[in-house]
Amino acid sequence: MIYFSNEQITIRSMELEDAQAITDAEIQQGWDASVEKYHRRLEDQRSGKAIALVAECAGSPVGYINVYPDSTWGAFGGKGYPEIVDFGVLEKYRGRGVGTALMDAAEKIAAEYADRVYLGVGLHSGYGSAQRMYVKRGYIPDGSGVWYQDKMCEQYGDCKNDDDLVLYLSKEL
Repeated sequence: MIYFSNEQITIRSMELEDAQAITDAEIQQGWDASVEKYHRRLEDQRSGKAIALVAECAGSPVGYINVYPDSTWGAFGGKGYPEIVDFGVLEKYRGRGVGTALMDAAEKIAAEYADRVYLGVGLHSGYGSAQRMYVKRGYIPDGSGVWYQDKMCEQYGDCKNDDDLVLYLSKEL
């Protein structure tokens, strides 16, 4: 299914062949990538748990995002709100509107299910551009503090500034 298309960018449903193409491109740019992550998203899409999207430029997948309409984890898990999960754009395609197009499509899908959407963002510098984008788009912290390894990190609790340390943000749609 196509969710958005203009002369440069198409946002469409992710397909099996996208998984390996994106993984290979991420490895080429030095990311720690695994095709299993995309296979999991595709399985969640097949079972009706998620909508997995890919951004395509000139016939190649260059970004991805996933919407879980009734997410069961995180700060808003089990409350009937959609969650945006696992959003990325290949480095050489950043600054071209790909991320904005993916987020627009994801938020439009989320709005079909609820009046609020949420997401978790990592806290280390590798997430800096995403952190800035979410604030510019109107996302605000949920107030539960940081989460580590899928649990709320208690005040003065131990955690590590890795990909498992996140702050949940939400936005009214």
